[in-house]
Amino acid sequence: MATVPSLRARALKALGRREHSRQELQVKLQPFAQDSDELDALLDELEKRGWLSEVRFVEQLTTTRRRKFGAARIVHELREKGVSVGAISAAHAQLKAGEVEAARAVWKKKFGKLPRSLQERGKQARFLAGRGFSAEVVHQVLKDGNEQE
Repeated sequence: MATVPSLRARALKALGRREHSRQELQVKLQPFAQDSDELDALLDELEKRGWLSEVRFVEQLTTTRRRKFGAARIVHELREKGVSVGAISAAHAQLKAGEVEAARAVWKKKFGKLPRSLQERGKQARFLAGRGFSAEVVHQVLKDGNEQE
């Protein structure tokens, strides 16, 4: 007969796989908690011990998403995952600093050459905008193209 893992064991297993935001972990563990006080106490303990860290979560998410997405999309995802406003604004400032380089890398991987027609330009601009890059960054990437190599 299989034993049912404790709430703490479930939390540690989830955190062992990857970093989670507090809200994310709370939603994941809610169905298994007897009451919300038990879950809050566990999450508080995990934060106190340093096993649940908003800073590490933000760092991990921004690092992995940066290869594909712009600042606006990453900030939106952080908001959805319940990250604090202070952590989001710090991450946003850091993301904005390298946004042109990130957009250029994404553009180069997908297209690699400047658009030759208005339709191509529109397609490339929509692609970058859909990835969360600002209009100024999209314009700069499509204007510069391969000049930054």
